[in-house]
Amino acid sequence: MALPSYATRGERIWYYTFRVICGLIFFFLIAPIIIMVPLSFNSQPYFTFSREMLTFDPAGYSLRWYEDLFTSDSWLRSIQNSFLIGIASTILATTLGTLAALGLSRPHMPYKGLIMGILISPMIVPLIISAAGMFFFFSSIGLAQTFPGVILAHTALGTPFVVITVTATLVGFDHSLTRAASNLGASPSYAFFKITMPLILPGVISGALFAFITSFDEIVIVLFVAGVEQRTIPREMWSGIREQISPTILAVATILVALSIALLTTIELLRRRSERIRGMTAQ
Repeated sequence: MALPSYATRGERIWYYTFRVICGLIFFFLIAPIIIMVPLSFNSQPYFTFSREMLTFDPAGYSLRWYEDLFTSDSWLRSIQNSFLIGIASTILATTLGTLAALGLSRPHMPYKGLIMGILISPMIVPLIISAAGMFFFFSSIGLAQTFPGVILAHTALGTPFVVITVTATLVGFDHSLTRAASNLGASPSYAFFKITMPLILPGVISGALFAFITSFDEIVIVLFVAGVEQRTIPREMWSGIREQISPTILAVATILVALSIALLTTIELLRRRSERIRGMTAQ
């Protein structure tokens, strides 16, 4: 919003001061990422800028750490596990979260606040407590250190994000549309996929992306529940930091940052599309 021409001197000073403060805060948050990206192209096995890099000598830059990432068996296995666990848990979390949000959107749903509090409790309870509880529970039923156990644990963490995003999309949803479809002879499943789902699809996809990001970046649950065969990318990075310091971690982190930016951009575009759809339906 531009500063109006009739603004006072104090308003002008605050206008520019506020933007400087916001810029400093943004720089404080983004500086570690900015520094990490060029370091991932370092030709030397160090976590500092070499003299060649500071003088922009081409000899100081290399793709060796990216090559190491895609040629190492341990890293490739962790990438495969991360996508396998992330996709499976996202499908489960999206299905469960969407069904829960549809139920909570009903006007006469009993104990709506209590149920919502239980569903989003994984976001409130400290993660270390959830991880310890899942470890003891899954150990007692034989799911600890298995892929199904890790997938179910990540599903529990991702479901609240789906519930919140889909519930927000359902705000102001006109349930008379589904009732009208039923009166015209449409089955509940047909009305859901032809009327309800197209209207809430942006929220469903946004929740699914949030659930995938949560699963893809999760480390605490993996440390407690996963075994050697379920090592994910964050778990491999954790081991690399503790056992052998390698700039390959910086290459992985750079790719994860690019992936997160792409997913968050998609979520923002879907949010805007959802607002446009709700504006059109309101008319």
